[in-house]
Amino acid sequence: MSERHDEPRTQLPGGVTTEGSTGHTATSPETTSLLRLIDKLGSLLERSDLVELEVEAGETGIVLRKTAALAPIAAAPAATGTSAPEGGAAPAATPAEPEPVVATKSVKAPLTGVFYAASSPSSPPFVTVGQHVAIGQVIGLIEAMKLFNEIKSDQAGRCVRVVAETGKLVKAKQPLIEVEP
Repeated sequence: MSERHDEPRTQLPGGVTTEGSTGHTATSPETTSLLRLIDKLGSLLERSDLVELEVEAGETGIVLRKTAALAPIAAAPAATGTSAPEGGAAPAATPAEPEPVVATKSVKAPLTGVFYAASSPSSPPFVTVGQHVAIGQVIGLIEAMKLFNEIKSDQAGRCVRVVAETGKLVKAKQPLIEVEP
């Protein structure tokens, strides 16, 4: 498999973006050390009651947030200056129908690295939404330490969501795809 050199920016979990302007490759010793530190901080955050963790050292800063901190906050209904409809009563709010709950299982990243959904930029992705996935089927690649590792599914079913984005950093145990049996 070929090396990729089109990664000047890396999106880290929690909305943190690293710029490739330092001249370090994605697999330099400094980057490897930084990824290990991010994993440790992520574990610390998961075990704590905190929802956000921000660390700065010199010119480098990182913010890690739990998913709950990123969830959109429901806005309170805004008051409108319109009068009530004929009959004098305001329209009753109808509750939104709940979406059917589908039991999905995730195929998780076995290691930290940069995820690729296809073997090359011009190749089709290994897995697309709606496609059936078999146990042992290659669903993507993770580049770590200048090696491309084939990631195989440990779940079987129909792919309902591709969580990981091509060219973005994924952490170990982070969901890559979701399948429904």
